[in-house]
Formats: sequence, C-alpha cells, structure tokens
Amino acid sequence: MADTEFDIIVYGATGYTGRLVAEYLSNHYGSSDNAPKWAMAGRSQDKLEAVRDEIGAPADTPLVVANADDSADLEAMCARTKVVLTTVGPYQLYGDKLVAACVKTGTDYADLCGEPAWMADKIAEHQEEAVKTGARICFSSGFDSIPFDLGVLMTQKVAIERFGKPAPRIRGRVRAMAGTFSGGTAASLGATMKAAAKNPSIFKTLASPFALTPGFEGPSQPNGMVPAYEKDLDKWAAPFVMAPINTKNVHRTNFLAGHPYGEDFKYDEMMLTSPGEAGKKMAEGAVEMMKNPFGAKPPKPGEGPSKEERENGFYDVLFVADMPDGESVHYGVKGKYDPGYGSTSRMLSETGIALLSCDKPGGIGTPGYFLGEDLVKRLEEHAELSFAAEN
Repeated sequence: MADTEFDIIVYGATGYTGRLVAEYLSNHYGSSDNAPKWAMAGRSQDKLEAVRDEIGAPADTPLVVANADDSADLEAMCARTKVVLTTVGPYQLYGDKLVAACVKTGTDYADLCGEPAWMADKIAEHQEEAVKTGARICFSSGFDSIPFDLGVLMTQKVAIERFGKPAPRIRGRVRAMAGTFSGGTAASLGATMKAAAKNPSIFKTLASPFALTPGFEGPSQPNGMVPAYEKDLDKWAAPFVMAPINTKNVHRTNFLAGHPYGEDFKYDEMMLTSPGEAGKKMAEGAVEMMKNPFGAKPPKPGEGPSKEERENGFYDVLFVADMPDGESVHYGVKGKYDPGYGSTSRMLSETGIALLSCDKPGGIGTPGYFLGEDLVKRLEEHAELSFAAEN
C-alpha cells in the first residue's frame, strides 16, 4: 500500500471494546521506535479527547472524527490509513458503509463480527471489488474466531507433519473458560434475531456450516447441539454458544486456501463438562442456556466486565484431530484475560499490526487465511496466547 498518514485507525475508540483496543496500542506500542502510527476515531471530538486522557494515551495521540452514517466521512478516514480496526457493532446496523469505504479505497479492515448472515451478504456484495482494490477485509478478529480458526490451522499442521495428510475430522472442545458478555455482544444477537424475524431466509444462513463458502457445500457436519459423552476424553460435551460462527469461519479459511484440510473436512465445537451424572446434567443445562445465553437482564451496549473480571478471565481450548486409523493429535490453545474483551482487544490489535506486513491479495477473508502462522507468532509474543501440541 502507498504511504499514508497512519498505519492503523481504531474506529469506535470511545466504545467499551474500542477503548480497550486503544489502551492496548498505547500501552504496548506507544513509545517503541518502530511502533505503528495509529489514531483514535469516532463521532465526537470531545468524547475522543476524554477517552484519550482516561486511558493515559499521550496528549498528541491523533484523533479523527468520522460519522458511521456518512460515506464521504468514512472514505476520507480510510484514505488516511493502511488499516481500520472497528469495534462499532452490531455490524449489520453500523458496518455497511465502513466496509464499503475500505473496499473502495483499498484499505485493510478488521472487526469483531460474529454475525454470519451479515458477513455472507458482504462477501456477495464486495468480494469481487475487494480483490480489485487490494482491500483485505478480515472479519471475526477476536475471540470469535481467532483461537478456533488458528487452532484448527495449527492442529492440521501437526497432523500433516506426523501422518503426511490432514485430519478429516477435528473436534474443538472448550475445556475451561471464565468471562462475561458485554452489551455489544447481546445487541448483535438481538439484531440478528430481529433481522431473521423479518427475513426467515436468514435462519437458513445461520444453520448452514458452509454459509461463508459460496459455491461450495461440504459434507454433512456434526451439529454439536446434542450433549454427548466423549469416551476418549472421559467427559460430557455440551453445546457451545460461539460454535455457529466459529465453525463457519474455519470452513471459510479452508475454502479460501484451496481446501488444505480436504473437501471432506468435518469440524464441530462443544464445551466439555465432567464425567458421570454430574457432567451429563451440566451438559443438559447448557442446552437450555443456549436458548437465552444472556439471562433475564441482558447487558446494555457500552457495558462490559470490570477491569478485575477482565484480568481474571481465561480460556483453554482443546482440538482433537481424529485420523482414519485411530491415531490422533491433541492440540491446545490457551489465553489469559476475559476472552471476549480482555483477550479480544489484544487479538484485534495484533491482527491490525499483522495486516501491515500481509502479502495476501485483497478479498474478504479470515485471520487464518490472511495471516495464519504469522498471527500465531504475534499472539504468542505479544498477547499472552499459547499454541502447543499436547501429545
């Protein structure tokens, strides 16, 4: 890309998660000689100034005012930077014009989107032009779906090294997780359900594991919605609330890369409980929770976990590659901090920095496709994630 005023602009820096992204960039890269040139952006100069001061960013941190409803504003902002990181969701309500502006100006983009129907629409709408302009549009660059997308990628790497071929089936199993939902996450799910009520075809998109692989339909997939005892792990497995978006992104990575996992690849995600009757009851309870993951009083947009909750959070995901002859690979991805916010803000930031040196062609992709092992290395070095084979 041509030289620009900035390397990275954080759009939505006055929101809950955007503030965390700006704080991370300021604290980790603010004084480094080779630090990216970055700016905070949002709708209000006064709010940007207040957040800049609250997070302790330098007084000369550049501030950019741009309205999400104004295409000209957004195009002018995009023309000033190589990468836009946006936390302004729900993306189906506020993201259309920013994606269009990035595609038009050839600007790289990363977000935290977990809204597959909207993502499918944007692929249909912008893929061809993004290829022409060189814009790399990188959806789902947080807890959904980086640990899972990259976890499968690294598990397959080990399988190929050991057995000379990829695993035809991988199980993603969340062993442990401590974290809370923010109002933004609740609002995204609410917006999706309202859109589906008006347009029932959205339910078909949400249900299809291959909703993000236009023109390709792989084999029938395990749906992960029925509790099951997994003998090899000696634990019960329950439905996992992020599976409907993560599985779609894993299949899109495989699709864009030319199916290195195979065209017959099967993948599902569940959450492990424990053995015995207690584990079975927990798994059955998770099925009920899936119907209303936010409870009676969902958090409001702008709300989220406290600093203490973010710092005490963590996640631990196991990937089991099942080979046809009974051999297997166990691979673990672990992260410190609350997965949806403390860790997500780090993942989005490092995705933006990794995009600065990405040499993949433009298009609408995934962190696994665009960045792959380069992002794994950055996350291990800077964001306190670990990726390792366990057997």
